[in-house]
Amino acid sequence: MTTTYVLVPGFWLGAAAWQPVADALRAQGHVVHAVDLTGMGERADLATPQTDLTTHVDDVVRLLEEHDLRDVVLVGHSYGALVTTGAADRVPERVARLVYVDSGPLPDGTSQADFGGPDDRAANERLVETQGDGWRLPPPPWAALAADVPEVDDAAVAALVAASRPQPWRTATEPVALTGAWRHLPRTAVLCTFGVEQLRQMAQQVPLFADMVDGDWTYVELPTWHWPMVSRPAELAKVLGAEGTRHLRE
Repeated sequence: MTTTYVLVPGFWLGAAAWQPVADALRAQGHVVHAVDLTGMGERADLATPQTDLTTHVDDVVRLLEEHDLRDVVLVGHSYGALVTTGAADRVPERVARLVYVDSGPLPDGTSQADFGGPDDRAANERLVETQGDGWRLPPPPWAALAADVPEVDDAAVAALVAASRPQPWRTATEPVALTGAWRHLPRTAVLCTFGVEQLRQMAQQVPLFADMVDGDWTYVELPTWHWPMVSRPAELAKVLGAEGTRHLRE
């Protein structure tokens, strides 16, 4: 059974981050579109201070419409989840399933910058002002983040450094604007840095997690780094392959 996947990366990264996963899915016989959002990856030259979340949602909707893609498994990692939820909300008739990789949908009216709390937002805003020309968030110190991750070697870190681009800050500060149409779609959460029980506990305490336990959800635990397409790409591809054909079996 052939499934069409659209893979959307999170902050700082482009389509290249998905290459091992995309290659594995194609080897399974699936059709895969990995996305370079405006200003990221090979489209880094298109970044401007006006590049925002709507720009990136438009990117994915345009891809779906121009290629006339239907029954799509729309996969979003980290910030990419805001993009995929926004696109699915706009054209739900083209989407068969939403897959959230160590991420989830945010409530209408909230932004990525809200997620980490006010202290985290203030720290990022200082980086934007001091190192990002006032409108971009610099990439993180990948080597330090990966220091305790045995699956991520020096070559993988070097690839991340080479592929990273500063993130237009307005993509983080623009609130999501949703009609609720996406809520009718089945969803899978691939949980990497926390498990199902921890998710349920967080949902009771933090409203931003509420939509991850409310609705038609399937949960898959894949314990690893926040970037499983780097640390465990083969396993992630296997999970996506199974979840991608779920709608054909249901």
